[in-house]
Amino acid sequence: MSSLAVVALPRVNQITGRIVTGAMKVHSQLGPGLLESAYEHCLAHELRKEGLQVARQVELPVVYDGERIDLGYRIDLLVEDLIVVELKCVECINPVHQAQLLSYIRLSGKHVGLLINFHVAHLRNGIKRMVDGRNWEK
Repeated sequence: MSSLAVVALPRVNQITGRIVTGAMKVHSQLGPGLLESAYEHCLAHELRKEGLQVARQVELPVVYDGERIDLGYRIDLLVEDLIVVELKCVECINPVHQAQLLSYIRLSGKHVGLLINFHVAHLRNGIKRMVDGRNWEK
């Protein structure tokens, strides 16, 4: 394993922990039942208060056959240019939601993502961390 990956891993873990803490704070104050956009704005606000760099609705083009194609894909939140955060407000996380996050991770060239479903009674039951192990050391 390269030294870059060894150094990056604790930082990624620390940032994902801070994102989860922020999401729990938002969920505790707002509860389930709002639109995804409400949680997105509030979580971005919470993370910025904690000193994290947060980009919302980041364009995510598909590169196919050497051509960049904008198909309207958007990353809900990109934190510290490292962590892809996909937010949901659904009855339950389905495999298609996990596939979406993994696709966004790969298309963005990032390695770690969080899938957070705010439509749950206890947020700990609505969080899924995913890692794309391909090229992790790069």
